[in-house]
Amino acid sequence: MSAVGTVAEIGAVVVIGGGVGGLSAAIQVAASGRRVVVLERAARIGGKMRELSVSGRSIDSGPTVMTMRWAFDQLFAAAGRELKTYVELVPLEVLARHGWPDGARLDLFADIEASVAAIDAFAGAGDAAGYRRFCAHTEKIFAIVEQPFLQSARPSVAAVVTAKGLRGALEFARIDWHRSMWRALSSFFKDPRLRQLFARYATYYGSSPFRAPATLNLIAHVERDGVWRVAGGMYRLAEALERCATELGVEIRTGCEVAEVLTEAGRAVGVQLRSGERVPAAAVIVNAAPQALDEGRLGEQLRGCVGISAKAPRSLSAVTWSALARTRGFPLAHHNVFFSRDYAKEFRALEAGELIDEPTVYVHAQDRIDRPTTNPAQAQHEWSEPERLLILVNAPARGDQAPWSTTDLDALERRSHAIMRACGLELDLIEVQRSSPETFEDLFPATGGALYGFATHSMSSPFQRPPTRTKLAGLYLAGGGAHPGAGIPMVCLSGQLAGRAAIEDLDLDPV
Repeated sequence: MSAVGTVAEIGAVVVIGGGVGGLSAAIQVAASGRRVVVLERAARIGGKMRELSVSGRSIDSGPTVMTMRWAFDQLFAAAGRELKTYVELVPLEVLARHGWPDGARLDLFADIEASVAAIDAFAGAGDAAGYRRFCAHTEKIFAIVEQPFLQSARPSVAAVVTAKGLRGALEFARIDWHRSMWRALSSFFKDPRLRQLFARYATYYGSSPFRAPATLNLIAHVERDGVWRVAGGMYRLAEALERCATELGVEIRTGCEVAEVLTEAGRAVGVQLRSGERVPAAAVIVNAAPQALDEGRLGEQLRGCVGISAKAPRSLSAVTWSALARTRGFPLAHHNVFFSRDYAKEFRALEAGELIDEPTVYVHAQDRIDRPTTNPAQAQHEWSEPERLLILVNAPARGDQAPWSTTDLDALERRSHAIMRACGLELDLIEVQRSSPETFEDLFPATGGALYGFATHSMSSPFQRPPTRTKLAGLYLAGGGAHPGAGIPMVCLSGQLAGRAAIEDLDLDPV
């Protein structure tokens, strides 16, 4: 494909996609003094960090949990700024409130001692002591993998093992990679409800706790280390990234769909839009599904440039309901989980590509300000005014296959409400917008609606995620489908890694 000019004539770095990963990459590059253009096909930036208007009110309809804020502090510091001047983050004391059909309820807290006391009252002293051991165990795992994995542009098992020499080799055996999350949890908790609760963290990475390595239990540590509510809603964080980027001179163009990445002499040199316009580039950072590149969706010449294994399993998708509703019965916190009676059955259905008969239901009550209590049964349970909710259940990522019918999805909605009622929550719905794997495939092509990139069902899975650099010079990856993986802070880190890689390579081969 003929390019738009020689490399020596090109100065801008083009970012395809204005999600968190793309905006983070744009900020990282612009902070180095280079010109950056972000091209986003949607009418608004944000990617999966989206909000929907329901009855005239904006509802967070993507990520709802802000953890690892240091990743964003690090990004804004690179730009000579402070995150706190762009967005207000409020730490949560109640990490989440959990309910079961037998009427049991349990809060987890940011304060370990408060959680210990709550678990003691819920399941007894043995499991309270098990929680202490679990906290120490997961903290050690995180400490071992943080630098050689999360902060590395191209991690490998060898890098993690040798980062600290012989000590590193010995530590690697302690990251609990050889057993499943579910099996590991049984060594800390006798109460099956607690195993169910902590196993849910695997779904934050789009995976099954019955197949994911126990290393992923570190997600519990990440959450315990701090969860923040974004004042005004999570989308304000996307707007903060946009504002920071524009202040650095980044040009952000929405409603611009890229048809093709242009190449010349074995490197990326620009993009062509659906409109026919060509935009030259010194480097191209793609904040989209890596599969789209491998499948040739952005040009046949890119086919296979990432090298994703055909066996790489998709992560979970979801069916969500962005709802305005009146609630009663259950004392909602900001984050709530209503568990099913048979967790293993849920994941057997997901593995078979089926909707779940009795799903575990997550509810984000956006308007709730946490009122910590060691007895959630005594917390406020009536909410007279309509409130904003995001209701979510896991689903297989088959949005590019025969879609489920409206009848199927309506039935899933009824089953989800039945679980919430069994746990004590009654909803009077005013208006609802539903999203399904098919919706997410339309929004994020080549994913099948998978919301977390690839599933992590073996120890090698995290190291098989596409790295920052592709096989094509000047072409880089950012986003949840690339290293280091899914989740808002991880995607922010991926953008930083992509931005740094582009800068490093351009400095070696200045344009």
